[in-house]
Amino acid sequence: MSDFDRNSAARWGQSVDRAGSAAIDQGLRTYMIGVYNYMTLGLGVTGLAALAVNQMAFANGALTPFGQMLYLSPLKWVVMLAPLAFILLFSFNAHRMSASAARTAFLVFSAVMGVSLSSILVVFTGASVVRAFFITAAAFAGLSLYGYTTKRDLSPMASFLIMGVIGIIIASLVNVFLLHSSGMQFALSILTVLVFSGLTAWDTQAIKEMYFEGDGYEVATKKSVNGALMLYLDFINIFQSILSLSGDRN
Repeated sequence: MSDFDRNSAARWGQSVDRAGSAAIDQGLRTYMIGVYNYMTLGLGVTGLAALAVNQMAFANGALTPFGQMLYLSPLKWVVMLAPLAFILLFSFNAHRMSASAARTAFLVFSAVMGVSLSSILVVFTGASVVRAFFITAAAFAGLSLYGYTTKRDLSPMASFLIMGVIGIIIASLVNVFLLHSSGMQFALSILTVLVFSGLTAWDTQAIKEMYFEGDGYEVATKKSVNGALMLYLDFINIFQSILSLSGDRN
């Protein structure tokens, strides 16, 4: 049962016990802090994994044999598509996982994403990566805060955003394997920023509404991890697109 459902009486003008409301608010804040903490941990793991792989793949201004194997051989497609395959497996099995297994799977996925993103440290300058990260962090914070505080129901735009994500994935695969168009990549980066900006606000609202005061540790932890994964993916996609649009290449 969602937070929206549990508070519907108050929305229709009926009284709610203040002590009960305060308890729900405190529980909700704790739950959301847990979501953001897991997300931050995931981003940290991704960053460390990307740095570690980059150190092994790039030395003295050139790719090492490991780097050539990782970025220039057919293995690069495995590295590129591994996060997508991992997230599909995670989604289909999430309901069967224990809380500890879900948390571990999320951290492993974050590391796999770090390996996939390590190439950006070769393609773009370090200053560009840092700049794009802080721009993304500022935009994400504002969008997530809006999703958390707004009284407007954002669910009507969900179907359009999901269609946008599907369209972006298909168009990106076509461009990578067939078209190789820089103009199309530029347009897709702009569209990705717009779509995942909307998803950040909507996902935050949806995560908030998943909260239920009576959830036990297992359920609450799995909800927190799932919510962290949703926001993590929003952040990563916005970051990659902003970097693609504004980054200075080596």
